[in-house]
Amino acid sequence: MAIEVGTQAPDFELKDNHGRTVKLSDFRGEKNVVLLFYPFAFTGVCTGELCALRDELPTFENDDTQLLAVSNDSIHTLRVFAEQEGLEYPLLSDFWPHGETSRAYGVFDEDKGCAVRGTFIIDKEGVVRWTVVNGLPDARDLNDYVKALGAL
Repeated sequence: MAIEVGTQAPDFELKDNHGRTVKLSDFRGEKNVVLLFYPFAFTGVCTGELCALRDELPTFENDDTQLLAVSNDSIHTLRVFAEQEGLEYPLLSDFWPHGETSRAYGVFDEDKGCAVRGTFIIDKEGVVRWTVVNGLPDARDLNDYVKALGAL
């Protein structure tokens, strides 16, 4: 079960598609975070969602907000995926220990071995203020993220 609105977001430390370490706590007091979990790079629905974010990037990555996308792919896979699709925001690898961060947020599907489509809007104090969790085949609506960010 996914963590709930009003709870402190679990901190994590993951490598991005360039091998840099990213910690959620790095943004505390500085930026709201849109934390987006997705199953796998190079799959249809995931590519569509991540490219839609790319096309609206100033909404999700600016002075007030940071977008972080997490999958259980390796950093090498994420690097190629980002280059191929022109994704300039951090793609974080929850590859090893496999799914540790996805599990902490309650969005890891043990049977499939990957994260489901979970999104968490985390405020500058590190508190989850909005969330949506969809099944593997069900894309999320970016307009919902925009509304949730506007309410912060």
